[in-house]
Amino acid sequence: MREIVEKPQVPKSLRFLYYTRFGGLCLRLINRRWLSKLVGHHLDGKLSRRKIKKYIKKNGIDMSEFIEEDYKSFNAFFTRHIKPELRPFDTEPDALCSPCDGKVSAYRIDDELKFNVKGYDYTVETLLKNAELAEHYRGGLCIVFRLCVTDYHRYHFFDGGTASGNTFIKGRLHTVQPVALENRRVFTENCREYTVLDTDNFGKAVMVEVGAMMVGRIVNAVKDGRFERGQEKGKFEFGGSTVILLLEKDRAELDDEFFINTAKDLETVVKCGEKIGQKIQNSEL
Repeated sequence: MREIVEKPQVPKSLRFLYYTRFGGLCLRLINRRWLSKLVGHHLDGKLSRRKIKKYIKKNGIDMSEFIEEDYKSFNAFFTRHIKPELRPFDTEPDALCSPCDGKVSAYRIDDELKFNVKGYDYTVETLLKNAELAEHYRGGLCIVFRLCVTDYHRYHFFDGGTASGNTFIKGRLHTVQPVALENRRVFTENCREYTVLDTDNFGKAVMVEVGAMMVGRIVNAVKDGRFERGQEKGKFEFGGSTVILLLEKDRAELDDEFFINTAKDLETVVKCGEKIGQKIQNSEL
């Protein structure tokens, strides 16, 4: 059994922003893209290096897991490279692998293209703003990977295949912590970028990267062309953030514990490259 995470305590700052009227007014300013860009610009600068040691100590980060580097900025540290041997990808073609470190929630997309998160109905169409593309995921799977600020913040391709370009959708930048998910439709309000993937083993999939409060940038290194399983796709600069994976109906099945834990309002901890499910053998690519 994997480690599970209960709903975290709500920090006073987020309780103020999401549960009070005045806080809600402040939130309208804080979650704007220009402010996150300003913060991101500061964290790209040399002066931000002073924050690194304190951040490591405060969050108990084991730096022995990461490739030793001379970080030129806090963002360079935040997007640090983990030692590859600590995140091996399952090489079995039928293995469905996690694209990143994170805390997983799993949902089945119903025949109306809906899935429910924390009491809010989402549709694949509003997530992608593309009705034709959304139609591919009727009856499929939606897997949400929530990254905390202490996680490894690079994400990878879960299978080999071909990418056909990235689509960026403008929006605001709410936190992705549960307190926001319980109060707003975060995944369809936040800035996000998605890539359509024609994969070798799992059909036509979509990876969506969702920005969050004070995230400097979503940086996708690969936008189109051939990619391989385990190849780095991109990174999130400072802040918590989310990767959403959409899979077509009857392409793969997740391990049962993900659905069981999600139904109990629990998240399941996974590591990048870890097998989280299996290809459905009668699926046709």
